[in-house]
Amino acid sequence: MCLLWFIKAFWISSIIIYQQSFMFRIISGKWKAKRIAAPKNFEVRPTTDFAKEALFSMLENRFDLEFCSVLDLFAGIGSITLEFASRDCKDITSVELNPKHAGFINSTANDLDMGLQVNVQRADVFDWLKRKRNHEKKYDIIFADAPFETDESKYNELIDLVLKNELLKPNGLFIMEHQSRQKYPHPNLKDSRKYGNINFSIFESQPISE
Repeated sequence: MCLLWFIKAFWISSIIIYQQSFMFRIISGKWKAKRIAAPKNFEVRPTTDFAKEALFSMLENRFDLEFCSVLDLFAGIGSITLEFASRDCKDITSVELNPKHAGFINSTANDLDMGLQVNVQRADVFDWLKRKRNHEKKYDIIFADAPFETDESKYNELIDLVLKNELLKPNGLFIMEHQSRQKYPHPNLKDSRKYGNINFSIFESQPISE
């Protein structure tokens, strides 16, 4: 009887914990395999481990991340930001509108001794990209993971704002995550990679030669 009570209590407590928190994992670097829990009511959709691992494998073949400047747009709860920081990237700007999410990135980065690497800016991404003062700095890597319900016209606006404002360094990359059924042809589109139901459209700073 006591054993049955214990099993039932453990099962109920496990459900409560699952319902109250959301977990993601840092794939590699200083904090490899570190699991980070955020309240489940944050309603976020971090990039999957499978897609994130493929993304960073591609990036590390092209860049020395330690010396890269990174812009993480729609940063959510920091899955991509913290992955860059764990891999010793020292210059990361994270733009996130939700104050709770932005605060979570800040507090987690500080807890993991990444506070000096990460600059969190709470703002609407589209408004942030339109401000001229934000056009002065150039980035090696820009990553954007807008909510999946974002209208396709807004994705196209996002591409234009990043590329026309020349936010990329000459050899930089802009990676935009979106649903795999969507396509975003563009003169600067270098590659498109599918991982399950998500797609990475990868743009360069200059139009791709035929």
